[in-house]
Amino acid sequence: MQMRKLGNSGLTVSAIGLGCMGLNYHRGLAPERKEMIALVRAAVQRGVTFFDTAEVYGPFTNEELVGEALEPLRKDVVIATKFGHDLGPADSRGSGGGLDSRPERIRQAAEGSLKRLRVEAIDLLYQHRVDPNVPIEDVAGAVKDLIAQGKVKHFGLSEAGASTIRRAHAVQPVAAIQSEYSLWWRQPETEVLPVCEELGIGFVPFSPLGRGFLTGKIDETTSFGGNDNRAGLPRFTPEARKANRPVVDLLAQIGARKRATPAQVALAWLLAQKPWIVPIPGTTKLGRLDENIAAATIALTRDDIRHTDASAARITIAGDRYPQAEAERTQR
Repeated sequence: MQMRKLGNSGLTVSAIGLGCMGLNYHRGLAPERKEMIALVRAAVQRGVTFFDTAEVYGPFTNEELVGEALEPLRKDVVIATKFGHDLGPADSRGSGGGLDSRPERIRQAAEGSLKRLRVEAIDLLYQHRVDPNVPIEDVAGAVKDLIAQGKVKHFGLSEAGASTIRRAHAVQPVAAIQSEYSLWWRQPETEVLPVCEELGIGFVPFSPLGRGFLTGKIDETTSFGGNDNRAGLPRFTPEARKANRPVVDLLAQIGARKRATPAQVALAWLLAQKPWIVPIPGTTKLGRLDENIAAATIALTRDDIRHTDASAARITIAGDRYPQAEAERTQR
């Protein structure tokens, strides 16, 4: 497995990471826990060193699964997790469901994550979403204190806008920005990627395969289970899936020349954008894990990238990525 550095942070990880959310959360019926622990360990055996989770996944159960899976392999891996939600009764406000990045909540979240992940220090701690009620300087300051205490090693932000990134970085250097980025969602290219390059910050695309759509295995006839969050996303209505098929067709055309699958081309395209970009595709299947890992060996030439970009520019993507209420909470 190739390795990459997340900006100037000194944090070195595998070129392909593993997004762990779907192992037991938000993707239909949860697979058997033992099978998912085995999958995580199989990823390490194959050279994956970067694993992404969050306290809100479950809540808590995803961190517990990742912690158990990686405890025997701790010295070989980098674990990222996230804070930033009000999780109800365990929180002093007890409201549940909203954002909460008050410093006291950050400290509480970090202590809980340390226990569930079975680690002495969190390698990379992200703010999951920007909290409009808490100045980002206070958030960065709280994580800076945790770093000084040896409980956290690196600070990250998820779905933050350029101005927020600059303000946070001025208080505590930001190691990585995590945001959605793929061939069918390229908004980070406008402001976020340039500020990452300027400040020496790594970039971690989540949903690099378009929540599975860019694999080519989802079409307008696909049905999603009741616990699958894609069922409520505008981009995943049957009409939008049918309209967006040309993106998959483009990836398949390139893949035919490269002897690669659409998913592998989608990941290779991301890796070709910048050397400090590390996508974290998620999967519950060993075959898909192997497919994703192999994407790191596919070299796209400058001509390949130009052709892909020019062809993609002629495709209009149907459907927003989130319902309006949630969309308003992103990219602040």
